[in-house]
Amino acid sequence: MPDDAKTYLNLYQTMVTVRQFETMAGEMFAGGKIPGFIHLSIGQEGSSVGVCSVLRPDDYLTTTHRGHGHMIAKGADLNKMVAELFGKKTGYCKGKGGSMHIADFSIGFLGANGVVAGGLPIITGAGLSIKMRKTDQVAICFFGDGASNRGPVHEAMNMASIWKLPVIFCVENNQFASTTRTSYACSVEDIATRAAGYNMPGVSVDANDILAVRKAATKAVARARKGEGPTLLENKTYRIRGHFEGDPQKYRNNDEIASWKDKLDPINRFAKLLTQKKVLNKKKIQQIWDEVAAKLEAAVAFAEKSPFPEPEEALDDLFVNP
Repeated sequence: MPDDAKTYLNLYQTMVTVRQFETMAGEMFAGGKIPGFIHLSIGQEGSSVGVCSVLRPDDYLTTTHRGHGHMIAKGADLNKMVAELFGKKTGYCKGKGGSMHIADFSIGFLGANGVVAGGLPIITGAGLSIKMRKTDQVAICFFGDGASNRGPVHEAMNMASIWKLPVIFCVENNQFASTTRTSYACSVEDIATRAAGYNMPGVSVDANDILAVRKAATKAVARARKGEGPTLLENKTYRIRGHFEGDPQKYRNNDEIASWKDKLDPINRFAKLLTQKKVLNKKKIQQIWDEVAAKLEAAVAFAEKSPFPEPEEALDDLFVNP
């Protein structure tokens, strides 16, 4: 099999993994297995997988409250992820972080964040550490179109620009900031145009086309590795599910959601392209979906069998010298 075909199959399988993980999480949340709130990224798989596919294990990444897909695309362990969502001791944060605070430093994942725009100052600090240590790592921060209007975004981008830090600021424009349409809340049509104010490149791509995302991310990462400074990458996509599970979604109608599903679903679009290229066929597609489903079934079983943390462990890991 040609190298391109192997790469394409890996991209497709990872997108399918993100989709099935999120679907499972929604079902488990509805069934009372997952405490708290969860925010799903169904429909945004082209963005997370496309960008993370060009990163190395030692590159740094921060994400948002909608970050399951980014972590899976960066190489996270599904067992530990499901266990964390279930609040179990075997999870990434021993069951105490939950959906919005998963982290795995071993793969460069500096954490999800429940604070809107909270990841940008963190990733800028990571970028500064890279420059001070003189490595060729890069640091990338995912944030939403709603976060793009907050103060920390200005501070982080300005600092990254004046110090030429190896940071990629990736705004996932999924058309809604919580329940408010981006077209109403943003002063510009393309958030990427704001990059001019920070003297950095700004690129806007159709993030439901994973190869377009991968191409733009490759260029931004190469630029950062060469010491040429940050890039603002805008991935235009669509959030098929509500802002959170249980969201009544009175701000949009079913016809709009159905239109995006039918025409722009990133997984279906990529599958059609790969079928045309003779990389995929119906049998292979079904095989991939079945294999991913089996892995997730095993991860859920692992999480269900795992113990909850003990009450006396509540303060563990909070202090350096307890």
